[in-house]
Amino acid sequence: MTTARTRAPAPSPRRKPRQSRARQTSQALQEAFVRLLVEHGYAGVTIREITAVAGTGLGSFYEYFSSKEDLARVCIHLRSKALLATMRAAVDAQAGRPLAEVVDAVIDALLAVHRAHPQEWGAHYLLERHLSGAEAYRKMYERFVDEWVHAIESAAGAQPGGAARREAARVSQTIVYGLFAHAFIGAGAVPPDTRALARQARTAIAAYLRAAADADR
Repeated sequence: MTTARTRAPAPSPRRKPRQSRARQTSQALQEAFVRLLVEHGYAGVTIREITAVAGTGLGSFYEYFSSKEDLARVCIHLRSKALLATMRAAVDAQAGRPLAEVVDAVIDALLAVHRAHPQEWGAHYLLERHLSGAEAYRKMYERFVDEWVHAIESAAGAQPGGAARREAARVSQTIVYGLFAHAFIGAGAVPPDTRALARQARTAIAAYLRAAADADR
């Protein structure tokens, strides 16, 4: 005589919908903050306004962020990470090409991101200067330097090596960050001339990289 096998209980469904809603709520709060930041400046933004624009309540805000400053730091960090991802994608798409072409691709990709939302990036750079602690700023800056090292290493042809390579990467990041931050902070409601920015960044970085490669021979 056979007995029917007892079926194992069905696994509980994963809580993806709730996780998805959590991401959506967090994203809505971030987007509302950035929108209000552009309109009113950091000091003029309140948590109550953020939640109203995001369509959430105060309770929801404090589920994800401890304060307005906490939200601001998260926004700075995530936007910086997005730039890093943009750099990596541009470099990987041009791997094995001459260094000048890799640098051009990085500059073009970064400017495309900035060009889409110029006022937001102006607010980002201004807020970064006010809220980023020295250690957090240094760590993020080094991540950008690492990406420039990757860009140089991915290129074909003459390039600086050893310590000179990291120095060249640091100078490249300093040029791009200085030009972009100054241009977008100072632009206000009028977008900066991104063609001029591209020309300036390419010229400065190309000149330094050539000099660094020559000195390293």
